[in-house]
Amino acid sequence: MQLAHVIGTATATLKHPSLEGRRILIVQPLRADRKAADGDPLLAVDGVGAGSGEYVMITSDGKGARELLGHDVTPVRWTVIGIRDPQRESK
Repeated sequence: MQLAHVIGTATATLKHPSLEGRRILIVQPLRADRKAADGDPLLAVDGVGAGSGEYVMITSDGKGARELLGHDVTPVRWTVIGIRDPQRESK
């Protein structure tokens, strides 16, 4: 799992059948300091209703992606599995 910042959404005119009806987010993975980018932005399937500007937890768990999408075969690598609650952050 890794913390990421949602920086936008992606639109596709043609999708794999496992992605029908799913939102695809553009997320920027963050380093442990929660500020610096950790690599390039990624595409992640939204599993929790996250929005632009939110901080989310992402995972590359293939089995979790297949279960979320309800398909045995999917090209999905990253999924959003949680939204950070800013009120629970320790100072």
